[in-house]
Amino acid sequence: MAKGPEAFRTISEAAAELGVAQHVLRFWETRFAFVRPMKRAGGRRFYRPRDIAILANVHRLLHREGYTIKGVQKLHRDLGLKSLAGAGWPIAEPPAPPGLAKPRRAIGSPGSAAHSGLEAALVALEAAKARLDGLLGAP
Repeated sequence: MAKGPEAFRTISEAAAELGVAQHVLRFWETRFAFVRPMKRAGGRRFYRPRDIAILANVHRLLHREGYTIKGVQKLHRDLGLKSLAGAGWPIAEPPAPPGLAKPRRAIGSPGSAAHSGLEAALVALEAAKARLDGLLGAP
């Protein structure tokens, strides 16, 4: 019988759900102060649903988005825990605050769908900036 979505997970269940090894979760506890599962007698870890959401976003940032450990630590400092829990960002593409370590992988070659999507987003952002500048009276 499968556990419900609000049930606590053991480290083996959390690791399986996230697709990482158990030692990776233990390592992340040493690098990210905000990763703190409940511990019972004997040190057994239990991950709450919110812990799983935070860990899923850490995994996404490190492995899919190409952030460094220091980059994720800086995101936590700059944007807070809610952003890492998924409340502040869309799943597809988190914003990169200034000074953050750049992703290690290429976004896409010119002419690719990813590149075209980024160009369209840039045009939309520039238009929004122009509207805000006009409202604020900026030069």
